[in-house]
Formats: sequence, C-alpha cells, structure tokens
Amino acid sequence: MTQMLRTTFLAAARSRRLRGVAERSALVRPLVDRFVAGTDLDQAMSAARELAVDRMVSMDHLGEDTSDRAEADEATGSYLELLGRLGEGGLAARVEVSIKLSALGAALPDGGAAMAADNAAKICAQAAAVGTTVTVDMEDHTTTDATLETIRELRRSWPETGTVLQAYLRRTETDCAELAGPGSRVRLCKGAYDEPSSVAFRERDEVDESYRRCLRVLMAGEGYPMVATHDPALIRYADELAAARPGGTTGFEFQMLYGVRSEAQRALAVSGRRVRVYLPYGSAWYPYFMRRLGERPANMMFFFRSLASRH
Repeated sequence: MTQMLRTTFLAAARSRRLRGVAERSALVRPLVDRFVAGTDLDQAMSAARELAVDRMVSMDHLGEDTSDRAEADEATGSYLELLGRLGEGGLAARVEVSIKLSALGAALPDGGAAMAADNAAKICAQAAAVGTTVTVDMEDHTTTDATLETIRELRRSWPETGTVLQAYLRRTETDCAELAGPGSRVRLCKGAYDEPSSVAFRERDEVDESYRRCLRVLMAGEGYPMVATHDPALIRYADELAAARPGGTTGFEFQMLYGVRSEAQRALAVSGRRVRVYLPYGSAWYPYFMRRLGERPANMMFFFRSLASRH
C-alpha cells in the first residue's frame, strides 16, 4: 500500500495539470509552507539566517526541467543573486547552495548539457568569490552519468564542489568508491524518484542496507561524507562509523530537510554534530513538494490529516 501511494505521488509530481490546480489552491499553501521556505528570496534568506544560528544550510532555488534558454538563464541569475546576498549578509561561511542541472538547461536540445555546465560554472565561480560552496543534486537515473561528468569538470576548477549519490540505485556503491577520494564532498541520500527495479532497489529494507554499504565506503574514504537521512537507526550507524575516522564528529555532517524532524536536527546540533538543513524556496515548488510526500508514509499521513482538518 505504501509503495502504491508513493508511486502515485511521484507520478503526480510530473503532472502539469495537477501542478496548476495545486499552485492555485489556497488549501495546499499552508501544507507547502512546512517543506518550502517561501516563494521569494527575502523569505528564504530570513529562514536561512534563523537556521544558521545553530546549524548549517544548503539553499535550493526550486526549478527543474526548464523548457527554454530564457528559463535556464533566469535560474542561473537567481543563484547569482542568492550568492551575492549570502556574501553581503555574512552567511557564506554557514550557507551553501544546491543546484539541479535540469534547471540550468541540461535537458534542452542542441547543446543543453554544455549550457547547463556553463551555467553551473558561473554559479561555482560566484560561490567561491563569496566564500561558500556548491552541491550538484542528482535527478532520475537517466541523468546520472551526465551529471557525474559535469561534476568532474567543475571539480577541476572548484574541487570543493559537492556530489549527491542516491543509495537506492544499484550502481551507487561503486560510485561511492570512485568518489571517496581526498577533498570530495558526497551527499548520500536514499533517493526520491520512482525508478524501475532494473536499476534501483524498491523495498525499504533493501534501500536501507544499500545505504549502509554505501556509507561504509564513504566513511572509509578520504573525503567528507554528507549523511542525508532522518532515520534514527542510520544516524546512529553513521556515528559509529565516524568514531573511527580522523575528526570524529567534525569529519562529516548530517543533512536533513527543512520542515522534517526539526527537533532532532536541533538535538544533533546541540550535541556537537555538524548538521546542515536543505532549504528549498521559490515559486516552482510543486514537484519538490510531491516528492517529499512520496518519500515517507509519515509525510503522506501529515498531508491527508491536514486536508481533513480543513474541511
């Protein structure tokens, strides 16, 4: 039942018709506010400033699958503006940015990949200029090789550029081994797309075990693991693995989503762990929101309870 609901939400994330209905609905907006830090930069900066008091932040200007060059240029400009604000506001030491290559034009015909790489380079250069870093998000499995190739290119000039790997993909343990070298920053998450069983583990236990295997590889490497999970068992496991690494609790970080287990985030930060909050904002919130609902049964139940309470 849970897998069927998850598939339904992820399919809905791709529906333009449902997106239009949701974005016009006053009923949905209060629910979206739990996971999305506003539709404009001022709102997002306010949330980032508050979080940065005791945690670190990775800001994502929401958008993906841009349909033309103008949209890609607009997305790039939004990141450059964001980075400028981080520098001016003295937040660059604690706040980085996350980007999706599809938002920067990767899927466009006739040179989309090159356009996205060029736009990503502009963002990386601006991030370095203000004193922060960039992490490149992963999308569905068909884009993994192209995304990793772009990241390798970016790392030649900006070696601190972060990579995201998704533990539910069958290939990821091998990718972890290739990317666990000195200076690498790898965010390991479970994965949020509805992938076929030929390329991905689909059962929860399989995904969790793959996550542990991948985490062992990263923790045994010489890079900086970024452990993206809300699962208490995996958090404990990461702590156990980190105890044997140089730097202990400072040699890696936990990453959690804005609006999910906020008290647990604060508790980890108070205990001395490095915690970074993934903070999305912008008007193109619908696909991200639907994937958050599809990831965990608790999110779905929250959604349905909220709808029921408003009738």
